[in-house]
Amino acid sequence: MLLLVAYFIIELLVSIKMGIIIGFGWSVVWVVTTSLIGVLLLRLSPYAIMDSFNSIGFKKFNLISAQNAAISYILGAILLIIPGVFSDILGILLLLYTIYLRMFAKIVPDENIKYKKGDDDVIDVEIIDSDSSDNISFKR
Repeated sequence: MLLLVAYFIIELLVSIKMGIIIGFGWSVVWVVTTSLIGVLLLRLSPYAIMDSFNSIGFKKFNLISAQNAAISYILGAILLIIPGVFSDILGILLLLYTIYLRMFAKIVPDENIKYKKGDDDVIDVEIIDSDSSDNISFKR
């Protein structure tokens, strides 16, 4: 409850300060524009989330990164819809985090897999004797 009150106070102070700096009319344009962008991003969220989870199959993401990208995308869109400058800044930061995960994050190898010494030098091959392959007969 205390955090929610602190959030609203910060939101009010940042919005008033931004209104003083850029003017009331531009503040209204800011709030309406970011709300429309948030609604658009929220409507496109099923496609973005499916793309995140599809990239698991291409070994670009692990499950935790895909979940983080999906959650930050949805929360960023919701924060853009909420009127206020501070919530817009938080929403933009979450969307930038989503972009970071999509573009620059790498899959970290699993530390739970234990390798034996010398496993890197093993090549698995199968040798087929050429004499035995010539004597193959097919039965009907």
